[in-house]
Amino acid sequence: MKIAGEHVQSIWYDLNCDSVKIIDQTLLPHEFAIVELNTLSEVCDAICGMKVRGAPLIGVTAAYGVYLSLREDPDSLQQACSKLLETRPTAINLKWALERMKEDLSQARSIDIADKALEQCQLIEKEDILICESIGEAGAPILQELWESRKNSQRYLNILTHCNAGALAAVDWGTAMSVIYKASDHGIPVHVWVDETRPRNQGANLTSYELNEEGISNTVITDNAGGILMQRGEVDMCIVGTDRTLSNGDVCNKIGTYLKALSAKDNNVPFYVALPSSTIDWSIKDHKQIPIEERNSEELSHVEGVDENNEIKKVRIYPKKSKSLNLAFDVTPAKLVTGLITEKGVCEASEKGLKGLFK
Repeated sequence: MKIAGEHVQSIWYDLNCDSVKIIDQTLLPHEFAIVELNTLSEVCDAICGMKVRGAPLIGVTAAYGVYLSLREDPDSLQQACSKLLETRPTAINLKWALERMKEDLSQARSIDIADKALEQCQLIEKEDILICESIGEAGAPILQELWESRKNSQRYLNILTHCNAGALAAVDWGTAMSVIYKASDHGIPVHVWVDETRPRNQGANLTSYELNEEGISNTVITDNAGGILMQRGEVDMCIVGTDRTLSNGDVCNKIGTYLKALSAKDNNVPFYVALPSSTIDWSIKDHKQIPIEERNSEELSHVEGVDENNEIKKVRIYPKKSKSLNLAFDVTPAKLVTGLITEKGVCEASEKGLKGLFK
């Protein structure tokens, strides 16, 4: 991704100081800060505290957490994986990355297990970049076809997205946003309706930030505005990411995604979901089995912003006595999904569709 015109990844290994570096996403868009991770505990805190977030990025970060643990204790593989698995329950990429690390390191000797772990982390990191870029290439023709049918009557192809499925949610490129970036690179004039995505405002804070840095037209809207924009014909397509996709095509994504899919269905707006294969959960058949993360109620009761002195402040916005329920994700049934965009191509949201790409 571009930050102030320079290319930056969301996570990388710094050989000079033998540490893992991340962008602290809790400070964006008001402050850009790079944080060093040197211990398993720091990685767990970064994931739990949302310094890193987004299913692909969580998986890569967890893999590096295994390396940092093994660097300190070569016999800590199982313990490290168990601790990391507890950090976020919904995104399946976390479990995928940890299982891959365990499998690849199962026969490694204590004397060189840390070095092998680092090699695997760097491989997963590079693969994530290539996979996300491939998602963009697979999805861009959909936008091209839509634009060809509309370019004589409008200035932009209007796309609605929810939460942040961009470069900040992965190592680079992202999933849903990768499709938008590739379409823009191919010359399609894109305008993005950015859901603010309460309660953490990851659309307003992160997606809009990314789009601004990339020079792509965008407008932040309230989470409840998508429906009327679709009724007015001002949305040509919806595209979102996913934290867990079931083999039947159901997708679990940031809370509010389901409502966008319902509005899209009612207004005949195509609704696509972009995902890497590591986000597919082949073991669960019923979406009710997905562990839906419930986060701290303070995310609802308080908001952060910059005051007149350019200092970041947190303020309460509703009564202390009010109770709140802060569910972080919801499930969109496959019947509401127009198609799944993956690194292997585009398919229908169904077991047949997914197995046709991933045998």
